[in-house]
Amino acid sequence: MVFNIPHSTLHTLAERPLMKILRNILIFALSLIIVLYLATKLLEPKYTDIREGNMVSEYYSGEKDHQVLFVGDCELYENVSPVELWRQYGITSYIRGSAQQLIWQSYYLLEDTLKYETPKVVVFNVLSMKYNEPQKEAYNRMSIDGMPLSLAKIRDIEASKVAGEDTASYLFPLLRYHDRWKDLSWNDVKYLFSRPKVTINGFMMRNDVKPVDWIPDAQPLADYNFGPTAWEYLDKMRDLCKSKGIQLMLVKAPSLYPFWYAQWDQQIADYAKANGLIYKNMLVSKAPGDMTPAQALPEIGLDYSADTYDGGLHLNCAGAEKLSDYLGKILQTSYFLPDLRSDSKEAAIWKPKVAAYDKWKQLQLQEIADTGKVQTFFVPG
Repeated sequence: MVFNIPHSTLHTLAERPLMKILRNILIFALSLIIVLYLATKLLEPKYTDIREGNMVSEYYSGEKDHQVLFVGDCELYENVSPVELWRQYGITSYIRGSAQQLIWQSYYLLEDTLKYETPKVVVFNVLSMKYNEPQKEAYNRMSIDGMPLSLAKIRDIEASKVAGEDTASYLFPLLRYHDRWKDLSWNDVKYLFSRPKVTINGFMMRNDVKPVDWIPDAQPLADYNFGPTAWEYLDKMRDLCKSKGIQLMLVKAPSLYPFWYAQWDQQIADYAKANGLIYKNMLVSKAPGDMTPAQALPEIGLDYSADTYDGGLHLNCAGAEKLSDYLGKILQTSYFLPDLRSDSKEAAIWKPKVAAYDKWKQLQLQEIADTGKVQTFFVPG
């Protein structure tokens, strides 16, 4: 007996093994991607001890419509309180800060941020102008790892790499952190998909007090000129803001050290004047060659026996609120920022932020009263 099987049926039967193979390959590829993703999430640092490592990534999960963006290092994220700016002036703001944020990192972080929003003012803290070369991988990671994949991130990596680093380890963190399995803790599992929140709009709160008891005199430098890379990126930041219709403001926070030299201050003042920018140095101006310890501007009202938690390097919450009150007045009057406290949409956004801020503050103050030290370093739920 002869069976006459249609040609189309034979073709279908021939395709089945191939389709099965392709399906299995697809399942394997998807499984591998999921495993690699979970391994990366598990092994990458959760920064539960070094909180600064979580700051950059926090921005991307919140609302993005601010009048003011701050970019820079710890002289912003520990010294300026966006909640105080809102409470006193109705100014909406966010601090895009990270530890030892270098100026090219500030630039690329700003470039990335401007894909999500266009503020009226960008405030840049100028201390990082003293760095003309990449510094340390640990600080690079805290500034870059939290950025989503973008051209800005890739350019940031290329500008920031130190000897021994490669771009691939930033784009695929498992290449860098694969050996962390030996140091895994319960926190790595607990915060596998959601890390603890460490700031309120970029502000990292401390309410403890360590008064200034001694600040060393500064040492003279062989060369006070800022380097060409630092100037290049300050120009790029100025041009980027100008292209977006954003006002750029330069500030030097009132940290008593690292020392801010008069020669550095003059270079920034000259640059601001030449480019029509406002520059506010919040330290008392010194003559070149005066290496005595710095002091904050008296009109800010800082008391360095009560307003710092680490002997003058950073402000505590009380000091940050004083500085924010001082800075908010400048922002409002110089850039004509409207008071948005009567805006129902903004008020609804900021109400829970203010509540979380006040709760966090009271928790820390109670801990200090009970134990003598701060214990709540994450934003309370």
